[in-house]
Amino acid sequence: MRKRIVKKTTNSSIGDSWDNVRKELYSEEQITESDIRVALIGELIKARNELGISQKKLEELSGVKQPVIARMEKGYTSPQLDTLIKLLAPLGKTLAIVPLNKVKR
Repeated sequence: MRKRIVKKTTNSSIGDSWDNVRKELYSEEQITESDIRVALIGELIKARNELGISQKKLEELSGVKQPVIARMEKGYTSPQLDTLIKLLAPLGKTLAIVPLNKVKR
C-alpha cells in the first residue's frame, strides 16, 4: 500500500489555511455556531444511516418533508429547533445542553 503524501500549500492572497481564513472572516461566535450546526446535522445523518432510514421514510415518521431534510443535510438551510426535534425523535435521539469544549483556536 502506498502512502499518500499531502503537501500543505499556502496562498498569501487568501491566507495560509482554512482555519486562518475562517478566523479572519468570522467571529468566534459565528465559528462556534457553525461548528455546532455541522455537528448536529452530522449526527442526524449518522443516526438516519445507522438505522437504514431513507430521507423519504424519515419524512413519513417525522412529518418533515423530504426536500426540507435534503436541504438541511446538504447544509443549504439551517434547521429550526422544532424541525430538529421532529427529526430526531423517530431516530431515537434528543437534544441535550452540555458544556462546550473550548479549544484554543
